Amino acid sequence: MLSRYIARRYFFSPRSRSVVNLISGLSVAAVAIPVAAMVILLSVFNGFETLVKSMYSAFDAELTLTPRRGQTFSVTDLDTAALRRIPGVGALSLTLEQSVLLEHGGRQATATLRGVDDSYGEVFDLSDAVVTGQWRVRLGDLERLVIGQSMAWMLGIRSLADADVTMYAVRRGSFSTLLPMDNYTRRTEPVGGVYVLDLDTERTYVLTSLRLAQSLFETPDRVSAVQIRLIPGASPERTREAVAASAGDGFQVRTRDELRASFYRIMTYEKWGIFFIALLVLVVASFSVVGALSMLIVEKRGDVETLRALGADTDLIRSIFRTEGLLICGLGGVIGLVVGVTLSLLQQHLGLIEIPAESFLTKSYPVEFRLTDLVVVAAAFAVVAALLANVTVRSMIRKTTR
Repeated sequence: MLSRYIARRYFFSPRSRSVVNLISGLSVAAVAIPVAAMVILLSVFNGFETLVKSMYSAFDAELTLTPRRGQTFSVTDLDTAALRRIPGVGALSLTLEQSVLLEHGGRQATATLRGVDDSYGEVFDLSDAVVTGQWRVRLGDLERLVIGQSMAWMLGIRSLADADVTMYAVRRGSFSTLLPMDNYTRRTEPVGGVYVLDLDTERTYVLTSLRLAQSLFETPDRVSAVQIRLIPGASPERTREAVAASAGDGFQVRTRDELRASFYRIMTYEKWGIFFIALLVLVVASFSVVGALSMLIVEKRGDVETLRALGADTDLIRSIFRTEGLLICGLGGVIGLVVGVTLSLLQQHLGLIEIPAESFLTKSYPVEFRLTDLVVVAAAFAVVAALLANVTVRSMIRKTTR
């Protein structure tokens, strides 16, 4: 109790103004800035992670059912009616996808053609992503293609009025070198819509009807996956287990995160890699507290002798200056946390800082503050502050009392 009182007097007393107090104030700022930076950096990574997941959610369902062997399976091998009755399942759609070669106006590009059934819109809401035309892939008996904006530019499509695209798919069976065109099936269909997402997705996926895809790939009554949307609040893990049990051992069911597990794992590694780099910067900045404490101990050498004459032991004296160091670190840490959280929330809700480029994904830097990040930063800084204050005080008090 006495040590905390004396430490507060050293730090906050209006009569005690010297160079040491100025250095202590600068130490508070030196600690606050990297603490705030750590909170902001983690929030920015959270924002980009959420943004990436939202982009992939346009083509990755919450649950995806695929065959364990082979690329396709017969529709009759799966009881889709039983899947729809499973608690937690909101909607499902049959899809068939395979690589194709696209050609328009002498330009060519490879893509993944995904054939979708009429329930696809219940699983994926692409209405907001389509900026030109409609996302519907079939109008009665008329087939349509929905392609990404980047793919449209690669193929030289500038208007839907003249946007017939020829698709080539490798024909199954024998391969002839004399008549190479006989090795491919070919269909020419107009583009009915252009969607806008991230660059990689736009260059990868082309949507069409399931009927056209089965005809082009010569796989009648076969699909490659069942895309499943869950009802709000449903547990992905429990629903996945129920779907897997209903489908049988010949199928595997994966969540959206499992489909891109390696990518999300890399993002996590990058986030905590940046965290430890920022923590190293914080440790270096915290050495200013070491200097401030050292100068304070030297300045208060007379007070130390007076306290010893009054009966104070070494532990009490160390406790005084250790508390002083923790006050400097604690004040800097609190200021840094408040500033970091405030700036993160302002950017998250108001989008004050915009990306200096035209972007169809987001106009401002994505930020998402999470309470767990605040706890991690506070705990890491508390450990650093305690170690630095304790080591500095023990070393300096031992030297000044010989």
